[in-house]
Amino acid sequence: MTLPPDAQLALDAFNQPQSWEQRARLLMQWGERLPALSEDDKTEEHRVHGCESQVWLLGSVVQASWQFRAASDARLIRGLVALLLARVNGLSAQELQHVDLSDWFKQLGLSRHLSPSRSNGLNAVLQRMRQLASGTA
Repeated sequence: MTLPPDAQLALDAFNQPQSWEQRARLLMQWGERLPALSEDDKTEEHRVHGCESQVWLLGSVVQASWQFRAASDARLIRGLVALLLARVNGLSAQELQHVDLSDWFKQLGLSRHLSPSRSNGLNAVLQRMRQLASGTA
């Protein structure tokens, strides 16, 4: 499956040889690229449950493709969510069902740095995206 342009950009950036400190800095830079959500969007209805940090997620269909917006109160999580959005924005509802989260973070070289709670939280975000896309949210 062809990666969305932002996902390819992330892959190229993270596949440069670098230390964990450089990767962490890059991760936070990706998080800073997320457009801010308004306080009106940060409601309980949009909050993703299953994350230790607070994460809010909104999604809409644009020309038959899903576009998600998200925010988090934690810098590292914001970066991880930004990388997840890079991977899924522009996909159809069906393509979204086939995204392999652990494989994506493995390709980025970040999987060994994800604690079980962070992995669970990211999985909760992906599940919420799938629910929104299937109309079951």
